[in-house]
Amino acid sequence: MPMAANDIEDLIKAGIPDAEVEITDLAGDGDHYAARVTAESFRGMSRVAQQRAVYAALGGRMGGVLHALQLTTAVPN
Repeated sequence: MPMAANDIEDLIKAGIPDAEVEITDLAGDGDHYAARVTAESFRGMSRVAQQRAVYAALGGRMGGVLHALQLTTAVPN
């Protein structure tokens, strides 16, 4: 069963409390998402470290119940 967009957002916000999260269903199938995660806590982190933090917040669900996630991370302006 695919994950709902709000479940993805909730997991990310639980793991990265200062995150602003935008989720887009790319295929309309509830299985292929894009996420833009912006967080002040990312400041000073490499892009790879930022993405690892998001994947850690998802708790190993990538490749399982969460099939595909196009991920963009950023620091607020």
